[in-house]
Amino acid sequence: MLPTSVSKGRSSSSASRTNPMFPQYLRRIIKWQQMDIEYTFWQMLHLCTSPKVVYQHTKYHKQTKNQWARDDPAFVVICSLLLSVATIAYCAAYDHSATHAIFVVISVLLFHFLITGAMLATFCWFLTNSYLREDSPNSHVVEQRVEWLYAFDVHCNSFFPMFVMLYVIHYFLSPLLMVHGFIPVLLSNLLFMAAASYYHYLNFLGYDVLPFLERTTFFLYPIGVCIVLSPILILSGFNPSRYFMNMYFSRRL
Repeated sequence: MLPTSVSKGRSSSSASRTNPMFPQYLRRIIKWQQMDIEYTFWQMLHLCTSPKVVYQHTKYHKQTKNQWARDDPAFVVICSLLLSVATIAYCAAYDHSATHAIFVVISVLLFHFLITGAMLATFCWFLTNSYLREDSPNSHVVEQRVEWLYAFDVHCNSFFPMFVMLYVIHYFLSPLLMVHGFIPVLLSNLLFMAAASYYHYLNFLGYDVLPFLERTTFFLYPIGVCIVLSPILILSGFNPSRYFMNMYFSRRL
């Protein structure tokens, strides 16, 4: 019983050390001088080209900081700014009033990124800690759990390449994707399928790097759903570009 109690004591002390992490994280949002902007852009670039390298650095972060989650909010801040700029570009091209444009920017930032991200992170955090953790046979090993902030980091990492595809590339292709016809329907569905599939692939990489999780291939299953749904949507004539653009700019399309 003694090793178990020691393990629990270590686990609880470790938890008590990580409790202040989230308040410190929030306080650093308004302190630009404490953010590593250069490293953040390095991560964003490699998430689009070689994402495994980014998660290899996550292992180094765990070894040096003793936590999986970032302690630097620069990624969230910069991603929010880029998302706001992209949404403003859409509003400049398709919107009809400044008031509505402000509403679109706020709603996209909150619901497309932050609120949806918090919900997805909470779901993955609960799923991994409840069902995907390995049972350690050694009572001397300190119990490890997925940090909620790390789950949110994984969402942010997965979101950025999707942002590049569905907000940046889509913006330049929108004159073609918004017209009627089979080719726009085909291209629009392929773009959305690629973005959603890559999101879930990065989600998988984020949890597969954690050594205390098992059956992480579960996070690859949505890719199969995307691949199956895509030809069905194409044959039905559904154009996701027109659908989502009409949600915000219906009076101009």
